[in-house]
Amino acid sequence: MKIELKRLNDAFHFEAANENGNSVHIDASPDIGGTNQGMRPMQMLLAAMGGCSAIDVVNILKKQKQDLKDIKVTVTGEREQGAIPSLFTEVHAHYKLFGNLDKDKADKAVSLAVDKYCSVAKTLEKTAKVTYSFEIVAP
Repeated sequence: MKIELKRLNDAFHFEAANENGNSVHIDASPDIGGTNQGMRPMQMLLAAMGGCSAIDVVNILKKQKQDLKDIKVTVTGEREQGAIPSLFTEVHAHYKLFGNLDKDKADKAVSLAVDKYCSVAKTLEKTAKVTYSFEIVAP
């Protein structure tokens, strides 16, 4: 795995690209001279956990033959106050699952995704309490 970063201005705006040419923009907060033209690195870590676990949830529900129509994930995080580096101490992911789904199967899918399969969640749990919840929105 390889990511290359290219600086886009004379401050903190970068473009990070993978080997396939997919890219994301990274920037710092205006408090330190950033221009808010990209996600901050710690925001990207939360996005990575949401994406990683959502992929797992979708995959598990497919294997369970559940008719998932859509999924939305909200990930929140709390960081150490006044510490440098300021690590996450708490991370919570809420999964909004759309479709006519079996509640027990959805619960198992979310649990397996976060507690067993998502590499980002497993990395974050080294310093943070990682929790999750879900809801089903039936048609």
